[in-house]
Amino acid sequence: MSEIIAGNLLSPVVLFFVLGIFAALIKSDLKFPAALSDSLSIYLLIAIGIKGGIELSHYSIQSVMGPIMGALFLGAVIPFITLVWMRVMKMDLHNSIGLAATYGSISIVTYGAAISFLEKSGTSYEGFMNALVVLMESPAILISLFLLKILEKNNHSPAVSSHSMGLVPASLKLVDKEVIRESLFGKSILLLVGSLFIGLMLGDEAVPMVKPLFFDLYNSVLILFLLNMGLIAGARLPEVRKHGIKLLLFGIVSPIIFGSLGVITGSMVGLSLGGTMLMGVLAGSASYIAAPAALKTSVPEANPSIYLGLSLGVTFPFNLIIGIPLYYELAKWIQ
Repeated sequence: MSEIIAGNLLSPVVLFFVLGIFAALIKSDLKFPAALSDSLSIYLLIAIGIKGGIELSHYSIQSVMGPIMGALFLGAVIPFITLVWMRVMKMDLHNSIGLAATYGSISIVTYGAAISFLEKSGTSYEGFMNALVVLMESPAILISLFLLKILEKNNHSPAVSSHSMGLVPASLKLVDKEVIRESLFGKSILLLVGSLFIGLMLGDEAVPMVKPLFFDLYNSVLILFLLNMGLIAGARLPEVRKHGIKLLLFGIVSPIIFGSLGVITGSMVGLSLGGTMLMGVLAGSASYIAAPAALKTSVPEANPSIYLGLSLGVTFPFNLIIGIPLYYELAKWIQ
């Protein structure tokens, strides 16, 4: 277990993120051109989507329908719970949405550490869990952006009650065609979900063409992306102090709650011990790749130092040290 923890904490993607924060704190002149920053986000969204679609094409829809429904359920309910949680803590709307998308989505690196944990313990798991990794990324982002559009209209509507705290729309008319269009067809969701369907339709036939760019170079491009996100987060890091211990506790308590919900869901949809534990890991983790890539373009008002600082600086190491074995023991108890 110590090797898993050390291997992930000392991985290049994490270290380059830390380098970006350090560069920002010492006020280095290191900067990414805006066009390059947008290009890296587009690349990651396409790569994550198409790889998941290709993996999903290996299975019949009947064999994965139950787990898919479980994954979609978690991807929908976790961002809503997070949003309510943040609004009760009096956090502003855009940063609440940022955390809702980040904690509703998943961490691929945490998932990889969980796979290593299962392999070392000799516990088997369903192969299609790799596809659920992608399926649990896009619903949370979609739901979060949808809620943002509704609540932005809600905040500007004269019909809103002063007691609503911006949590519930005053009228179903707020859910109009424009809200749905912007939520479903914003470029982040369009690229992520569209790429997944392309990979699903083409299957292994797409591998020879997409492998050199979207498979082989993925980790290298990810390093550049997290270096840039480190620069952005480091520049705005002092803003996190305004929220203090409340956010720190959220970063520790929320993976326990969401991970437990994931384990219960995995057991209910009939997954094995290993699959149930992985569902808990996915639910309890927080994204620092897909969600930040989407938020950077769709919700630029959200502070990266909050959603990235919590997901990568608090929840990520917590899951590696405590969360993964905790979800495994919980899965054993439920099974």
